[in-house]
Parts: sequence; C-alpha cells; structure tokens
Amino acid sequence: MTERTLILVKPDGVARGLVGEVLRRIERKGYKLVALDLRQIDRATAERHYAEHHDKAFFSDLVDFITSGPLVAGVVEGDDVIVAWRTMMGATNPVSAAPGTIRGDLATQMQLNVAHGSDSVLSAQREIGIFFPDL
Repeated sequence: MTERTLILVKPDGVARGLVGEVLRRIERKGYKLVALDLRQIDRATAERHYAEHHDKAFFSDLVDFITSGPLVAGVVEGDDVIVAWRTMMGATNPVSAAPGTIRGDLATQMQLNVAHGSDSVLSAQREIGIFFPDL
C-alpha cells in the first residue's frame, strides 16, 4: 500500500554531515522523496510535533534538542514506507539498534539518534501537516 511518512534528519545528523547518507539509504531502498527542506524549527513547532510527549519528563529536553540547530525535514512515499522507514532507522536507543540500521550504524546516544519517522498513518498525516502544510 502506497503511503507517505515524515522523515527528519535531526540536528545531530545535520551537524555530523549525515544527511546524504540517510537520504542515500531511502533512495536505495526505492522510496520517493516528495518534499525536502533544510530548516531550523522554532519552539512552538517543536512542541506541536512532539505534542504526544507533552506530559513526559523528557519533553523539554526533546524540544530543546530538536530546536538546537538545523534539521532536514522530508516526506517520503512508497509501499508500506512507515513501517519500512522505522525498521531502517532501528531502535530509538542506538545501543539496542541493530547493525545495518541508521541508528545502529550512525547514532551515538539515545537523544542523538540522527533520525525521526512517523509511527502511524495518522501521525504521518499530522506531522506532514506541521512541516509541509501545502502538501
């Protein structure tokens, strides 16, 4: 089933020059980039993006990190892309992420885990609307 997902190369991935590597993996898998933008998001956008974590202890740190520098936001399209992209990223904690995944190969710690991807069709629709409202 063809679907779309939001992908982010987080500020740590941009700072470390990993954007090309992440995009290469997406394209080599056969997925289509529908939108792509380098930007720095403000606190209000970050809080909307991470709204489901608002009541969690790590929320403020998460927002501080994602707004700390430029990120690359994109929309990727393809069959079952949401599950596939999350598999390609690997476990949130790079210590647990399998070799061959983005986080297993490239991430250094829990918060500095290089990439984000929507976790469901509803999340993808909401997140794409935040980052690419004209899409």
